Amino acid sequence: MFRRTFWFTAGAAAGVWATTKVNRKIKQLTPESLAAQAADKALVAGHKLKDFALDVREGMVRREAELGEALGLEAPAGPELPVRRHLAVEAAEPDAHPAPATYRKLPYHSYNRNEDH
Repeated sequence: MFRRTFWFTAGAAAGVWATTKVNRKIKQLTPESLAAQAADKALVAGHKLKDFALDVREGMVRREAELGEALGLEAPAGPELPVRRHLAVEAAEPDAHPAPATYRKLPYHSYNRNEDH
């Protein structure tokens, strides 16, 4: 009698465990769950890429500083450098001077290689 009760209980427990396991797996394979998993993995990958980019940028700055020291390019930008001054020129009339060359209307040339000449 005790053996039958033991095996019946063991079989029922195994059935419940298997049913629970299968139901969890089915819920994991629903489209909503798969989309959520993909979104989570994309976020994790994005964070890893961001960390990688920050590490690369930090390494670039460190290496650039090392090269600058080795080549003697580390010149401090101090007050000994001359200040660039712009001279203001007064014009008698604002329309008296012609427009600079960059503002003049240049002739249009088509550079389309497919165009018949």
